Amino acid sequence: MQPTKHAEYENEDAPAPRDGAGLGTLYVVATPIGNLADLTVRARDVLGAADVIAAEDTRHTRNLLAHYGIGTRLTSLHEHNEAAASAKVLRLLASGQQVALVSDAGTPGIADPGARLVAAAHVAGHRVVPLPGANAAVTAVSASGLDGPFLFYGFLPVKQGERRRALQTLAHQAHNLVFYEAPHRIVEAVADAALVLGGGKPARTVVIARELTKKFEAIHVGELDAAPAWLDEDADRQRGEFVLVVSGAVADAAGELAAAETTLRALLSELPLKQAVKLAHAISGAPRNRLYERALEIAAEESGTEK
Repeated sequence: MQPTKHAEYENEDAPAPRDGAGLGTLYVVATPIGNLADLTVRARDVLGAADVIAAEDTRHTRNLLAHYGIGTRLTSLHEHNEAAASAKVLRLLASGQQVALVSDAGTPGIADPGARLVAAAHVAGHRVVPLPGANAAVTAVSASGLDGPFLFYGFLPVKQGERRRALQTLAHQAHNLVFYEAPHRIVEAVADAALVLGGGKPARTVVIARELTKKFEAIHVGELDAAPAWLDEDADRQRGEFVLVVSGAVADAAGELAAAETTLRALLSELPLKQAVKLAHAISGAPRNRLYERALEIAAEESGTEK
């Protein structure tokens, strides 16, 4: 039985490679993050046609397969056995078998096991086929209302000191920040985020997305500084699996240019004007045109002083 053919195959009229000559295919399959109806038709077909499914938790995946009447054999691949399990899967691929990789929810390798296996499959020369689908981070961002690029961090460190240090490294990041968090750490994580990232003007926004696509899905949008109190108001707000989206830092334009000017002046004392502007722009990120205008002003000032 071959996986259903799709247009992305190199030859649409040919089946996926499977001839016992080391041409097995690893399918990286996204599965629902809550609502089972979110499994794509293509993912259902591949899971049903694969020889083996490598699953983060076989019991969890068995429930999904049962819902769709799929009886494919399962093997375990999770964060604690990924090295040994990957070697087993590579042997299956080397024999020409088709293996589907899934995590408990969402896309394998995205804050879930699977990246080591995928990397090893590439090195071994096996075909790797991604099947896009559910992802909690992207789902939360799409419903956040926050525009612009985002940086996906995943789970913050468990220990408070390490968590705060990790947040500190992100404090001046202009991109929106996306975190995963477990229910038993959500209060502490939000409190630390408010402590480290909050307090500025304008206030930063936080989106607290809970139980996405599930029965008790809830999405709260508010100021980051007020988020700890909002969570404390109702214990139910602390239940479930969470995605946090925090708006990026707003650059202090005046301060940024002031710092860039210090760099520019130091460079002008040693280099020609154009070269100094080029390096100041590369170092500070300040607008090149503004730096060039300021360099001309500084040069004129110094010239006038000399007179």
